[in-house]
Amino acid sequence: MFRNQRLGESRQDVLEYLSSREADLRIFHSDLLVDKAHLLMLKEQNLISREICAKILAAIDELLDKGPEALGPGEDVHEAIEAYILDKVGPEGGRMHTGRSRNDEVAACIRLSLREEMLSLMEGQIGLIQTILRLAAEHTQTIVPGFTHTQHAQPTTLAHHLLSHADAAARDLARLEEAYLRVNQSPLGAAAFASTGFKIDRSLTARLLGFQGLVENSMDAVSTRDFILEVLSDLAIEMVNLSRLSEELVLWSTSEFAYLELDNLYASTSSIMPQKKNPDTAELARARAGSVMGSLVSALAICKALPLSYNRDLQEVTAHLWRAVDWTASTVRILSGCMASLKFNRDRLENSSAAGFSTATEIADSLVRLTGMPFRTAHSIVGRIAAGGERPQLDDVDRIALEIAGFKASERGFSQHDLDIALDPRSNVALRANTGGPAPQETERMVRDREKGIAGAEERLRQRREHSRRALEDLKSQSQY
Repeated sequence: MFRNQRLGESRQDVLEYLSSREADLRIFHSDLLVDKAHLLMLKEQNLISREICAKILAAIDELLDKGPEALGPGEDVHEAIEAYILDKVGPEGGRMHTGRSRNDEVAACIRLSLREEMLSLMEGQIGLIQTILRLAAEHTQTIVPGFTHTQHAQPTTLAHHLLSHADAAARDLARLEEAYLRVNQSPLGAAAFASTGFKIDRSLTARLLGFQGLVENSMDAVSTRDFILEVLSDLAIEMVNLSRLSEELVLWSTSEFAYLELDNLYASTSSIMPQKKNPDTAELARARAGSVMGSLVSALAICKALPLSYNRDLQEVTAHLWRAVDWTASTVRILSGCMASLKFNRDRLENSSAAGFSTATEIADSLVRLTGMPFRTAHSIVGRIAAGGERPQLDDVDRIALEIAGFKASERGFSQHDLDIALDPRSNVALRANTGGPAPQETERMVRDREKGIAGAEERLRQRREHSRRALEDLKSQSQY
């Protein structure tokens, strides 16, 4: 008796170990849509009667209304749905799986659900970019310090700095758009992996579900998860870029920098030190980047040595996908709100922009332009000036130039006025009007250009959503019984 009891417990353990019910709830709605499309195709191909098709469709609509809570036990949501249909329709309900396997069914459900998630991700990313662009447009004249190696390097504008984040975010959006084309392909009709002997119409089911093509090879269709790996890679890259933005929010909000202040909604006070304002949301965004990267690495490790075709290992990949999607979507949403509510300390930023002799490069450039000396010679002269630690005067430049170059800079047309202009951060920035530079007129042009680009992305998103909506509306109308 004890032995049988242990066997019973072990059986339950195995069932729970194999179960994917929790993760499958994410694709419950997609599963029923896939069922509808497959049923309509079977009816069109005369593989199922109109009457049985209507009964099964009625049961599916009833389940759609009730939701997943109406499902009974089952190893996964697909088995539970089949059990529900059989209970409502009887044995004839089993005809809905004619010419189909759970392998191609699951692959289609994941792609269908992921497609909708990606559209939402694109919408969130567009919103974040628009927020950053609005900030950039407000700060084309705001002078800020620029850094390399976290050291003061050269003055720039806040718009220039923000546009660099906007451009990175735009590339993240572009990667999602490109991946969408490969996600939105139908594996349905591949069956277990070797297709089926029934005369099915894969193009019809693809069209009914709004897919824009087929994963044609039936073995590839059920076994590949590279579309998940691609999306996870894109999300990991996006989160790395968001983590860099978050790091600057953390750093710039410290009292040492004091360049910006986060809205109270996106910060918290210490549990013991009431004077503190902690950038909690930005810190968690940094951490979530690591979590998304972990999901990617886990998925890669699961897929790396799987033989063709389908293997149960792939069940584990999907959970990593949904976690990464949720983490990324929430991070984009929170950071967009955080950025929109930032308060920048313009005076502090501008006063800090000349720290660390950050205008040194422009002094060297001016010496080259006005005296004709080689840049390396000018670099050496300014390096000696910078080592002195004091604001230089023309006499200092002349003395060091005579030692290094063999002539005084003033003898070749370099004046105190030229030196003063070179030392001024705002004048420094105004000179840098080349394509992509920080000069106000150039950052204004870049903002306008990016706004046009994001308008195009909004239109593409609208078209994709409309294509999906129309297909599923058509599926719904054809499913009337």
